[in-house]
Amino acid sequence: MKRPRKGAKRPPAARHPRKRPTIEAIMAERSVIMAVIVASGVPARDRQDVAQEILLNAWRSVKRGMYRPDPKAEPRKALRGWLYGVSWRKVGHHLKSAYVRRVVLSAQPLGWLPEPTGPSLEAQVAAREVLDAMTELPPWQLEAFLSMDDPLSLVAYARRRGMNPSTAASRLRIARKALAMKLRRWRRCR
Repeated sequence: MKRPRKGAKRPPAARHPRKRPTIEAIMAERSVIMAVIVASGVPARDRQDVAQEILLNAWRSVKRGMYRPDPKAEPRKALRGWLYGVSWRKVGHHLKSAYVRRVVLSAQPLGWLPEPTGPSLEAQVAAREVLDAMTELPPWQLEAFLSMDDPLSLVAYARRRGMNPSTAASRLRIARKALAMKLRRWRRCR
């Protein structure tokens, strides 16, 4: 006699001998499979695929010896009950799969994408070009551009640096022209 499983309160259920119904007998009970599929709410577009998957899994289970009906039960009722269980489990797996939960079929899939919230792609490319062109400027011209980011005025910036405000304005003007020239050259080359 087999010992009960560790932690089990009762011994495992009786194991009946293996039976091997034919694939034709399983396919004859396709109505049970379709009833479970429809009752579970599988979308119509997926029903034939799920039914085929259930039939294949049922046949594989029979080949592995997992179909063990009670010898006292009527053979057709036992097969239908077993197929109901296989179908119920397989449909549950199908409905919980990420594919079924998240897929959205659309003729225009890009129409479902959210609108971009940041800068446009063209603006990002243009900003990258400006930054790349600025890396080739001499340090004094970069410093002139940084003066524009200062919260104080250009005059206050020039006084902090110990230079004449006209010199600071001239440097900024020269830096702007140099950057514009570099950008024109870059855009012609590309």
